[in-house]
Amino acid sequence: MTFKSLGLSSPLLKAIQDSGYAEPTPVQKKAIPMILNGSDMVVSARTGTGKTAGFTLPILELLYMRKSSRKNGIKALILCPTRELADQIHKSIKLYGKYLNIRATVVFGGVSMNSQKASMKKGVDVLVATPGRLLDLISQKIVNFKILEFFVLDEADRMLDMGFIKDIETITSLLPVKRQNLLFSATFSPVVKKLTNRIAKKSIEVDMSSRAMKVREISEKFYRVNNSKKTEILCHFIKEEDWYQALIFVRTKYGADNLVRRIQRSGLEAVALHGNKSQSQRRKAIEDFRRNKVHLLVATDIAARGIDVEGLSHVVNYNLPAVPEDYVHRVGRTGRAGNKGIAISLVSAEEKKLLADIEKFVGFKATFCELPLSHPEAPIFETVGQKSKEKNEPKSSLRKRPAKRKSRRRNAKEAGG
Repeated sequence: MTFKSLGLSSPLLKAIQDSGYAEPTPVQKKAIPMILNGSDMVVSARTGTGKTAGFTLPILELLYMRKSSRKNGIKALILCPTRELADQIHKSIKLYGKYLNIRATVVFGGVSMNSQKASMKKGVDVLVATPGRLLDLISQKIVNFKILEFFVLDEADRMLDMGFIKDIETITSLLPVKRQNLLFSATFSPVVKKLTNRIAKKSIEVDMSSRAMKVREISEKFYRVNNSKKTEILCHFIKEEDWYQALIFVRTKYGADNLVRRIQRSGLEAVALHGNKSQSQRRKAIEDFRRNKVHLLVATDIAARGIDVEGLSHVVNYNLPAVPEDYVHRVGRTGRAGNKGIAISLVSAEEKKLLADIEKFVGFKATFCELPLSHPEAPIFETVGQKSKEKNEPKSSLRKRPAKRKSRRRNAKEAGG
């Protein structure tokens, strides 16, 4: 099946060809024809399967074909949880729509609102936004949804986890009742299903997440490691196996900065990406990583959402995530668009419960690999009650998750919504 057979017009086909894509992914094959047919859709698919093009291409096609409707105003709203993901979607729209006379802009927090206001006043067909900044613009009467035709909620699971449910409800209450709803999510929990049923009551559901199956493009490896030896083992992997590029996930902002310092002391270069960084710092870190100016990026889950690096070979779970769904999102940063990838998890004794939660969620049992270190003090799995020897590391709080309300407020602020 080709993109042409999906019903896309010549300008879009030319832009797709310029982008180097030869054929649609399975998600795109399913979603694009149904969206073009006017159906509401709820699509569950892992990251890296082409979800963004799965909704941007048909929306651009429909806007292009409806040339008679040239009224000024927002015709498509794409709502997503983080600045990085919003920026990525906006770039995709510009990439695929470069031969179309369709105006798009992106708005998110963490930057001045003045330029965003000016862009909105010039007229926008497609608006990509995070909830917080969008509500700010709505309160100032900068945004008008009277002629809106399409509403996209991307990464619905992450939106709920970050506490955006009330913002989503407020925004959807302002949209026209008659619209096409498209909801995309990497995971499809009962809470996500409840939300999607409220927004798109007669939608077509497409579940391609296959969370109970290992993705064949990704080799997932688990190692039993003492907390005090994690940095040593990570640097050993990078040096001995000559990794070209790696995205390393940690649980906290403090942990990200601390790990970067320790990696640098070992003679390697790395940068941190988290919510305490300014938007310009975050953008520079991601762009440097994409352009291979930086080969090691240490990030928290929220800041890393929306990172799409072509050919990223390695993802490392330096700390296991407290939320099992985040494991799917992390691993999905590699093995994208059919490329091969390796996902490595360094599991300490303190993280046994977190690993059990992940195994239950993804539906398979982790198989541990032998550590490659040759010295006799190779790390062993810590016994219960053993304390971490690593200095300057905050005490573990894995046993107790923070109260959801407090955590979600902090998450939303960090994401810049």
